[in-house]
Amino acid sequence: MVTRDEALTILRKYNQDPFHIQHAFTVEAVMKWYAGKLGYADEEEYWGIVGLLHDVDFELYPEEHCLKAPELLKENGVSDDIIHAVCSHGYGITVGNGVTIDVEPVHEMEKVLFAADELTGLIWAAALMRPSKSTKDMELKSLKKKYKSKGFAAGCSREVIERGASQLGWELDELLEQTLQAMADTEDLIQQEMAAFL
Repeated sequence: MVTRDEALTILRKYNQDPFHIQHAFTVEAVMKWYAGKLGYADEEEYWGIVGLLHDVDFELYPEEHCLKAPELLKENGVSDDIIHAVCSHGYGITVGNGVTIDVEPVHEMEKVLFAADELTGLIWAAALMRPSKSTKDMELKSLKKKYKSKGFAAGCSREVIERGASQLGWELDELLEQTLQAMADTEDLIQQEMAAFL
C-alpha cells in the first residue's frame, strides 16, 4: 500500500487548486472518521488514502474523471484495490466525454466514499453561508433546508447522494447527520493540513 506521504506527493503532482486540495483533505478526514465509526479502525489509514486520492484526475482531466485515474495511479505505484475504490465513486455517472463509469462500489468503504464525497461539497457550501463559516455550529435541520433547496449548491447531485445512502442501506437523514458530524469533528484538522500543504 502507498503511504500517506506518497499519496500526498501524488495528490500534489496532479492538483494545485486549493479548492481541490481542501476537498481531498476533507474526504480523507471523513473517510477516516467513518472507518472508526463503522468498526474498521485498523483500516483507517487505508480509507483515508482512498479519500485523499479519489479525485486525483479531476483537476487536469475533468472530462475523463475516473477514467484517467487508473493510468495516473498505476504509474505512481498505487495498488489495484485502491484504484478500484477511487474509480467506484463515479459509478453510474456519465462523464464529460459521454462514458458512464461502470466500476461498482463493493466494499463498505467504497460505498461510504460514493455516498459522502458529493455530500461533503454540499455541507461545506452550506457552512460558508453561515456567519461562523464553520460546520461546527451547524444543525441537521439547517443542512436539510439547504439540501432541499434545488438552487443551492446545484452542482452537488442529490440523486448521487441518495443513491449512496441507499447502497449503504441507510436513511438519507442518517447519512446527512453522520457526514455533518464527521466534518465538524475534523474541521480543525483539515485546516491544519491545508496550512501545512499550501
